[in-house]
Amino acid sequence: MKALVAGFSTQLTKALEIGKNASLNKNLDPIRNIVIAGLGGSGIGGSIVSELVAMDANVPMTVCKGYFIPAFVDKHTLFIASSYSGNTEETLQALEQAITKKAKIVCITSGGKMTEIAKQHKFDYITVPGGFPPRACLGYSLTQLFYILKFFGIINIDFEGDLNASISLLDKEEQGIIELAQKIATKLENKLPVIYATTYHEGIAVRFRQQLNENAKTLCWHQVIPEMNHNELVGWREKNEDIAVILFRDQDEYERNNARIEINKEVIKKYTSNILEIYSKGKSKIEKALYLIHLGDWISCYLAEKLGYDANEINVINDLKAVLAKT
Repeated sequence: MKALVAGFSTQLTKALEIGKNASLNKNLDPIRNIVIAGLGGSGIGGSIVSELVAMDANVPMTVCKGYFIPAFVDKHTLFIASSYSGNTEETLQALEQAITKKAKIVCITSGGKMTEIAKQHKFDYITVPGGFPPRACLGYSLTQLFYILKFFGIINIDFEGDLNASISLLDKEEQGIIELAQKIATKLENKLPVIYATTYHEGIAVRFRQQLNENAKTLCWHQVIPEMNHNELVGWREKNEDIAVILFRDQDEYERNNARIEINKEVIKKYTSNILEIYSKGKSKIEKALYLIHLGDWISCYLAEKLGYDANEINVINDLKAVLAKT
């Protein structure tokens, strides 16, 4: 897993080439909404990208992480099915529903049943390299989403420039990222991580939570500011030094959110002294997001190492899929 994390910037470079060479076809009907279907490592890209382009997209976007799709899906929907293996049960069922609704369909996958379906129905599809854990291939799926959204006129941003700048940033900062990840992993050892981020950064927090779950075999939770100021903050009532709070921060954060964060810290420090603030680096939203994602991936690997776990092992998920396959 560490080798896969180390190759993140190389993956982004390859993903850009795949996206540039992708063959897509315009929809006959105008696109009025977008649904991105996917779960786990295949679905988190949809969450992250939908937040990164929220202020630029000209139609509403919904991320679907289950068996069923929204009732509004129709011929005016751009339905993007993302399954790294091509065999994700929930996403395939959602795809079949989108077909009956006559949505415009684009698939992102490395093969499997999804490719078979795409070929059968002559849907647009983008093939990414296979054979790796889906959570280690975020760079591939995330990049293709940008290309799809740009092709259909949903966004009009220089995402290629931002992704290339991200690659340069990560390569330049790699040693510092690794050293910081090791320090943070030490502080998270035998703690219950609680992750906080602000609105439109939730996908980054979820990604980190998922990486801690799968790589470091660690339970944790996340919440969003300012939403948590209306509920979860009240739950801080008992001192517990086994909890470690991670705050994802941005130098350009909205001033009211910064004010809330400072007040939150004053409340939380009464109950735990373990408060870690992680600031993003980079100029664009995409650069900042990929910096935090990459740092979080490294943290999860080093925490797995400290706890004595194999970051690649996900036996319980494989067992669950095996049992479901028999029913």
